[in-house]
Amino acid sequence: MKSQYDNEMRMEIQSRSCNEAFARITISAFASQLDPTIEEISDIKTAVSEIVTNSIIHAYESPEEMIKIHSMIKDNTIIIEISDTGKGIEDVETARKPLYTTKAELERSGMGFTIVETFMDELKVESILGLGTKVTMKKIIHSEENMLES
Repeated sequence: MKSQYDNEMRMEIQSRSCNEAFARITISAFASQLDPTIEEISDIKTAVSEIVTNSIIHAYESPEEMIKIHSMIKDNTIIIEISDTGKGIEDVETARKPLYTTKAELERSGMGFTIVETFMDELKVESILGLGTKVTMKKIIHSEENMLES
C-alpha cells in the first residue's frame, strides 16, 4: 500500500524524562531531510520537547507507560503526532490557555501549548478522559531548495 506521505517514521518511548531529549533529537534528525534552517529545527525541537514533557508529567503516574510518536513528511511540511493512553485532558480549551497548569506544585509554567502554537504552523489537540491525548503539529519548512521546487 502506497503512503500518502513522502516519508514517515514511528517510534515509542517510555514516559521517562530522560527520553524527552531522545524524542526531540530523533524528530529533528528526521526533519533535516527538508533542509530546514537552524531556527526551524530549534522550533521543532522545542515543540516536541513541550508535548513529550506534557505526556510525561500529566498523562501518566508511571514511567513504564508508552508515548507514541509518528512523524510524516509531505512536500515541504513535517507533521508530528504525539499520543499517549493516559488520563486525558478534562478541558482542552482551558488547557491551551497561557499559564494554565494542573501541576503548580511542580512549578510548571502552563505555557506548553502556547509555546507550541508560537513555534509551529498548526496545532491540534484531541483528548478523551481516561483514554489519552493526541497532539498533531505541522511545520512548513521554508528552505531555499523547497522554495525552488514549489
